[in-house]
Amino acid sequence: MPASRPGHRGDRIPSGAGRPGRAWRALARDQRMAALAAGGLFGAMFLPWYGKSVLIQNRFAKDSLTPFGAPSFVEAAVLLVAAAVLYLLFARGERRAFHLPGGDGAVIMAAGAWVSLLLVWRMFDKPDVSGAGATVGLQWGIFVALGFAVALSVAGSRVRAAHRPEPALPLAPEHDARPPTGELVTNVRLRDDRPHLAETEVIAGRGTRHSSRPDGPHDENPASGSLPG
Repeated sequence: MPASRPGHRGDRIPSGAGRPGRAWRALARDQRMAALAAGGLFGAMFLPWYGKSVLIQNRFAKDSLTPFGAPSFVEAAVLLVAAAVLYLLFARGERRAFHLPGGDGAVIMAAGAWVSLLLVWRMFDKPDVSGAGATVGLQWGIFVALGFAVALSVAGSRVRAAHRPEPALPLAPEHDARPPTGELVTNVRLRDDRPHLAETEVIAGRGTRHSSRPDGPHDENPASGSLPG
């Protein structure tokens, strides 16, 4: 049985399969720290954030809720920030050229600080749950998310302190005044119908006729002639 050659249809790897790995290797150390913090924040969304107690038949039944079990603006903002930072770092790993106000470090640092503020506010303003005598407490997952948010802000400050230049934006093509290849360029001269030019042409023609006579000796007085000898 012949050995399979490289590039065989059965051995082909999709072009996008290695993109995350290549982007990760292209990142600097502080950018990797920011990516880990954003990934941890995204993963913390699946941990229990809240503890719910409901009175059932004179007994309290306890349950744990993830952010998806009690969705609100806070949980949606945390999820969106984590996904946005991960995409930002993935794009930088692929050397995509775009500019952010203040730079990548300032944006990542502000994103971590914003999520930290939202989580602290959420600890005092717990979500509402339904049920007779239901109460809501905090679980360990929200504290893990807060730790990753603080780590994200610290990593953003390190990215900002590194002053790493952004990939250069593509230059706009210069305008070429030359005609495209294969295009026929002709000079068109329009007829000038101004009336005074006709008189100029007549005068010029007369001068040409007078100047065309042959040079040679001639008698200035045609009426005088020499007597025959």
